[in-house]
Amino acid sequence: MTTEKIGLEDLPWRERQVVEVIYRLQEATAAQIQEQLEEPPSNSAIRAMLSRLEEKGVLTHREEGQRYFYKAVEAKNKVADSALKKLVGVFFNDSPASAATALLGMSEKLSSADIDQLQALIDKAKKEGR
Repeated sequence: MTTEKIGLEDLPWRERQVVEVIYRLQEATAAQIQEQLEEPPSNSAIRAMLSRLEEKGVLTHREEGQRYFYKAVEAKNKVADSALKKLVGVFFNDSPASAATALLGMSEKLSSADIDQLQALIDKAKKEGR
């Protein structure tokens, strides 16, 4: 297993797709993963990717009879936070405000609940001095 921490964004696109399927299903067999992929690779290719992802420390598995059930090592929200920080750093010059502005610009219409939630987060950040 590698000692360097690997983020989802650092994986090749096909391995990233496999991990995304596992996050969506929470736990999956190679066959279940293969079913979820568009233009899926062969079963042996899926198994090879799962093995590499385990070596990289991204996935782990448990055995149930002859079947292996794979799951992610890190929680989805933790991985999402890491990927988002990297995205903000690379594309928005480490400016969360610039990233938020871009995201708001992508949305055609925000609901009142969305606006209230955003305002509450802004108020909380101000109160905490962030």
